[in-house]
Amino acid sequence: MIEKQTASHYIWGNGCDGWCLLTADTLSIIEERIPPGGSEIRHHHQIARQFFYVLAGILSFEINGKEIDLTPRQGIEIAPSVSHRVFNRFSHDAEFLVISSPPSHDDRIVDEES
Repeated sequence: MIEKQTASHYIWGNGCDGWCLLTADTLSIIEERIPPGGSEIRHHHQIARQFFYVLAGILSFEINGKEIDLTPRQGIEIAPSVSHRVFNRFSHDAEFLVISSPPSHDDRIVDEES
């Protein structure tokens, strides 16, 4: 059984949290939390395909320069080589799953800020 309370925890960005629920050679599943005002830097992955699924709050995305908001029970796929970042411009935590195939941590390329 896998549960958030016993999963490996890490901190990223400005006060954001991640819990590694599954890490395998070809797949990773991570639960993440972004507090109000939190964000990550714009980046892309050369190989990894990702799927983000919102559990709570509103999660904002910048994808190839366009912004969209996802609410609970909505998800979006990010294909390899697509520039993206997630952020929280709302007043409550955004909680979501990030599913990557293969795992994306060693496949992250920071994009220049425009």
